[in-house]
Amino acid sequence: MMKQLHKQSSLNHRRDEEIPSSLSSPYSTKAPKHPRSLPRSINYLFKEQRLLFILVGILIGSTFFILQPTLSRLGPSDPNSAATSVSRTFSTAHDLVSKATHAKVGRVPVALGQRRLRIVVTGGAGFVGSHLVDKLIDRGNDVIVIDNFFTGRKDNLVHHFGNPRFELIRHDVVEPILLEVDQIYHLACPASPVHYKYNPVKTIKTNVMGTLNMLGLAKRIGARFLLTSTSEVYGDPLEHPQKETYWGNVNPIGERSCYDEGKRTAETLAMDYHRGADVEVRIARIFNTYGPRMCLDDGRVVSNFVAQAIRKQPLTVYGDGKQTRSFQYVSDLVNGLMALMDGEHVGPFNLGNPGEFTMLELAEVVKETIDSSATIEFRPNTADDPHKRKPDISKAKELLNWEPKVSLREGLPLMVSDFQNRILNEDEGKGIN
Repeated sequence: MMKQLHKQSSLNHRRDEEIPSSLSSPYSTKAPKHPRSLPRSINYLFKEQRLLFILVGILIGSTFFILQPTLSRLGPSDPNSAATSVSRTFSTAHDLVSKATHAKVGRVPVALGQRRLRIVVTGGAGFVGSHLVDKLIDRGNDVIVIDNFFTGRKDNLVHHFGNPRFELIRHDVVEPILLEVDQIYHLACPASPVHYKYNPVKTIKTNVMGTLNMLGLAKRIGARFLLTSTSEVYGDPLEHPQKETYWGNVNPIGERSCYDEGKRTAETLAMDYHRGADVEVRIARIFNTYGPRMCLDDGRVVSNFVAQAIRKQPLTVYGDGKQTRSFQYVSDLVNGLMALMDGEHVGPFNLGNPGEFTMLELAEVVKETIDSSATIEFRPNTADDPHKRKPDISKAKELLNWEPKVSLREGLPLMVSDFQNRILNEDEGKGIN
C-alpha cells in the first residue's frame, strides 16, 4: 500500500513538471509582451489625431508671431491705419465679387433688390390664376402652382415649363398638402355657372375643405393668405352699388348656393383664422372679369357672346337683357390682387370695374367688335340671377391705391383674338374643359 502511494506521488510530480507553468495555476504571472515597433510616446501622438491638433496649434502660434511685428509698426501714432487696412481689404473683396457677378450675369435684375418670395397659387392653371402667375414670375418670385385641372389648362402655363422658378403640382386642395412658402394666393374653385353647377357638392367641398386646408398650411408655416372671394356673396343685392359693408341677399338652398354660400363660408373661415390664430389674411371680392384664356362656353356672359359671334351663332340673352354687370379686364384684377397681398389691410375689398353695362349693351359692343351682322336671341332667365351688379371700389382706391385702367372697348379685342385662335385653329369649345 505504501509502495502504491509512492508511485502515484512520483507520477503526479512528473506530470507537474511536464505541464507549462502558465497552465498549472490560474494565478501565474502573464507571459512578457512582445516589444512594440514604435516607442510608447510616438504611438501616443498618432492616436486620436493628437498630432493634427499639435500641428494646428503650432501653425496658429507661428502666424501670430509673424504678424505681430507688422501690427506693432502701426503703433498708436496711426490709430486709423488698421481700420483703413481692413476697409481696403473688404472693398477689394467686394469689387472682386461684383466683377465676377457681372461677368456671369451681365446685369442684376431689379427684383433682386428685394427678397425673392416663394409663392403658391392654387388654381394657377385657370384663367385668372395663369395671368397672376405670369405677373409674379415677371416680378422675380418663385411660384408653385397647385391645380387639379378641373377647369384649368396646362396650355395656360406651358410657356413657363423649364423655368427653374416655376413648379406645377397636380393636386386637389380638398386634400392637405405640405409646402414651405411665403404667400398663398387661394384661387382654386370653379367660378362659372356651367362648371360649379356640374358638380355642386364638389364645388362646396372645394370652397370649404380646400380653404380650410390652405388656411391650416398658412398657420403652420406663417405664410400670408389671400382668398379670392366673389361678388356673388352679395347675391341678388338690395343695395346698389354694393359696398363691402353690405351683407348680401343670398338664397342658401338655390342652384347657385354651392358657390355663393361656399364663398361666404370661406370668408368666415379666413376671418376666424385671422382672429383666432393670427394668420395674415387678405380677402378680395372679385366682380366679372374677362380676357384671354377664359374657358370657352363656360356660361359667363362675355365668353358666351364672344364665342357665339365668332361661330356665327345668335347671341343668347337671358331674360329681358336689362340686368346689369360690371366688367374688368384680367390685368386690372391681377394688379389689384397683388396690391392687396402686398398691403397691410385685411379687407374684404371689392375688385371690379364700376362701369355698368346691361346685357343688351354688352351684346352691342361684341357685335361692333366681331360681327355687326350678329343677331340676338332671348331665352328665359336662370334661377337666382342677380338683377344688378356694380362694385363700390372707393375702399380699394383709398387703401390700396388701385382702380381699373382698361375699358371694355379696349380689352375686348384682346380677348377676341385669343378666342379666334382657339376656336378656329384648335377647334376648342366642344365641351367642358
